[in-house]
Amino acid sequence: MFKGGWRACDIPDLTGRRAIVTGANSGIGYHTALELARHGASVVLACRSAERGGAALERIRTALPDADVALASLDLADLASVRAFADDQGGQRLDILVNNAGVMAIPRRRTADGFEMQFGTNHLGHFALTGLLLPALRAAPAPRVVTVTSMLAWAGRIDFDDLQGERRYGRWRAYGQSKLANLLFAKELDRRVAEVTSVAAHPGYAATNLQLVGPRMAGERFTERLMKAANGLFAQSDADGALPSLYAATAPDVRGGACYGPRFLQQRGLPTQVRTPPAADRQDVARRLWEVSEKLTGVTY
Repeated sequence: MFKGGWRACDIPDLTGRRAIVTGANSGIGYHTALELARHGASVVLACRSAERGGAALERIRTALPDADVALASLDLADLASVRAFADDQGGQRLDILVNNAGVMAIPRRRTADGFEMQFGTNHLGHFALTGLLLPALRAAPAPRVVTVTSMLAWAGRIDFDDLQGERRYGRWRAYGQSKLANLLFAKELDRRVAEVTSVAAHPGYAATNLQLVGPRMAGERFTERLMKAANGLFAQSDADGALPSLYAATAPDVRGGACYGPRFLQQRGLPTQVRTPPAADRQDVARRLWEVSEKLTGVTY
């Protein structure tokens, strides 16, 4: 349906490169892992659920019998799990890290370490993971880190006085904060670590299970049905939604600190470099968020 642009078939040969994709059991993460493997990369599916991760692994092996893919346990809402994963995976060179996993607009929950779940999973978990895998990334000749954000980062604000939503919690407010944090982190990582090309990507409006989990957890059946109907009517596929992540991870002309998303109103279409909210360029906020994140996670770069 889309003409004149970059597609998954344009991914270069990735033979000899190693990639980790978080949340690779479904949606954007699954298709990102699938296409990286299709083009020769050795891919680790980093998943919280062994059952769903195993099913995704078998789907990829069925589609690509010769693919070099493996499954590993990772719960980004538990720093002990993040450390265990990094200890297991960090001894090998890492060329591509795609920080894809996330939760969206869920009722207030806490991570194993007491953080608000959306901020803790979407930002702090990936902040810790990337820092712990940094030696493996630095061992690669041209490493990339892709952190998946959202258009809703435009509505985000980093509330340093209430990062964990203890005084006031709104599901979408917390999600926007976490997705803005993803952008700030991607840009600050690129400034701080010269050996790594750090970029952000977002899928636009893509039909995934992510939109349905929050209403389901809250027992809002009508909202869940409404979101499902909207996905069917207006959203692009999860395979198309994965294209910005794949472009950011593999295209030769990618610029560090940039963000890539769909070209049509940032909602659908083939990938291109896209504008980010002015708040994402606040280097003072990025530095403060970095310092707070190091303190909260205990992971220093």
